[in-house]
Amino acid sequence: MPMSVDEIHRVLRTVDDLRYSAGDLDAALRRIVEATHKVFAVDGAGLMLIDPEQLLRNVAVSDQRVNDLEALQIEHGEGPCVDAFEDKVMTDSDDLTRERRWPMFSPAAVGRGLRAVLGSPIPYNQYAVGVVVVFSSEVRPWSLEGKLALIAFTDLAALTIANTMQSQQRGELAEQLQHALDARVVIEQAKGVLVARDGLGEREAFERLRRQARDQRRRVADVAAEVVRAAAGHAPTGGAAC
Repeated sequence: MPMSVDEIHRVLRTVDDLRYSAGDLDAALRRIVEATHKVFAVDGAGLMLIDPEQLLRNVAVSDQRVNDLEALQIEHGEGPCVDAFEDKVMTDSDDLTRERRWPMFSPAAVGRGLRAVLGSPIPYNQYAVGVVVVFSSEVRPWSLEGKLALIAFTDLAALTIANTMQSQQRGELAEQLQHALDARVVIEQAKGVLVARDGLGEREAFERLRRQARDQRRRVADVAAEVVRAAAGHAPTGGAAC
């Protein structure tokens, strides 16, 4: 059964110290995931952050099936966490067997025991840098109270990340996130070039960059930098630009 509002507040207080902390980011995010799982009484919870290729990767999970959620979304390029991250809005599905938004992801996820999913994007400056997600192996209507609770945990994760990123001793996970953010700057610029030049949507532009990087076995950021240089009138230094 879902926890009451009082119980949610009680669990949130167990991690309230993280609001003023800039310590071990890895351990802090694991604590947030464990508390999220406890509040929702779900089959699993997880927290994903972007890597330099702008793919969502698990950094903390309460159930190994969240690894399936990561793998399937990367394989198919679609899914609830991808939408939450790209659109910067909470994304939910009560029953993936009836879901039409992700025609490749949904049946594959159901086959792995994932039935209902709720994901909330983690903000950092003007970007989303990851997603906090919970899943159920059964049909699960997500209540308004549940969605508000997930926003509370997401905001805590965002504050914890911001505190750590501003610290002089950030640790390995924070350094990895910084590399991802650095890559994102040039990728966003390249997406803007492709949107303006070829009339693509932002997601289509990113998929073109990622497809070229995969075909040429290069990093997305390198392909993006080449597109930006070409748009500025400089000759590309690597493979043919998008």
